[in-house]
Amino acid sequence: MTLGRGCESNGMAAWLSATPRRKRPGTVVRKARRLLPALLVPLVLAGCAELLAPSGPPRESLRPVPRTLSSPPPEVSAESRALAARYRAELARDLSRNRMRQDGGRDVTFDAADLARNFEKIAFYDEYPRGAALPSGAAAPGRLLRWEDPVRLRPVFGASVAEEARAEDRAVLRPLARSTGHPIQMTGSAVNFHVLVMGEADRDEALSLIGRLVPGLSAGTLATLRNLPRNIPCLVMGFADPTAPMRYGSAIALVRAELPPLMREACFHEEIAQGLGLRNDSPEARPSIFNDDAEFALLTGQDDLMLQMLYDARLRTGMTLAEARPVIARIAAELRPAPADATLVPASAEGSPKPAASAP
Repeated sequence: MTLGRGCESNGMAAWLSATPRRKRPGTVVRKARRLLPALLVPLVLAGCAELLAPSGPPRESLRPVPRTLSSPPPEVSAESRALAARYRAELARDLSRNRMRQDGGRDVTFDAADLARNFEKIAFYDEYPRGAALPSGAAAPGRLLRWEDPVRLRPVFGASVAEEARAEDRAVLRPLARSTGHPIQMTGSAVNFHVLVMGEADRDEALSLIGRLVPGLSAGTLATLRNLPRNIPCLVMGFADPTAPMRYGSAIALVRAELPPLMREACFHEEIAQGLGLRNDSPEARPSIFNDDAEFALLTGQDDLMLQMLYDARLRTGMTLAEARPVIARIAAELRPAPADATLVPASAEGSPKPAASAP
């Protein structure tokens, strides 16, 4: 429906013929267009009744059309821009050296003995001793720590994180529960695993939230979080169930928002897997993200198997390494059976042979 020439001066023609703005990709904020108050319409259209009188067959009445408004992009501080540039340069350097691989390590062979050894080192040793800030890992094995209750995961984004980045991160987080066999879901209620994606401008917000979630954090840990070194792009903190100290009751992962998408995805993979119980790194683990050489960015075939082992019902939460070792060997042999036509290949620079194994 259009207005006649005599009504154009009142501005209603422009309002009635306006079309909604198109939604920007990735934008999820939606606001419906408001109706003009009904009492204004008779006043605006006064004197135009003859032009608006119905003529011909009835037509669809004009209705307000919802439109999508884009929220303004968050302000980015100079410090955040500098950090983002630093991490982009680090990623470019790693990629140029064939690091941060995303192929699962299918060209790297490992057998049951490798799998068992790597699992023992990664699941029974701590990357950081308890009560310390961020020193080197403990030398003595601990006990098997894992979740007994379902993991209910929720991402929390700082105010500085753009909506497009939030949507990308949610899409990455959803499928991460595929490997364990332990129930994990993204949810907004009864959350016990918080994944905080925060920029430099969100530091106070992050510390306030962490303080509410874990009131008893040590002064050393809080100081480390407040002055997080730039060479630490992400971390995870696991907390014992108050009723059972050998099992996890909650966890918090902190990921820098300034990281480029691949580095953020790598942080999600490693920190969530570590928060599930694979809590250490080992220079001997390959292919694996639990190795500080950054050869692999995302969970590999061996990492998936170690997560399966961690939640195998034959292992018990709180087991010592001595108790678990025979069970670990049996599970590893089932997951990586020796091929019938195994041939000997060098296992290391020392040249000690071992049977070749097919890629996962």
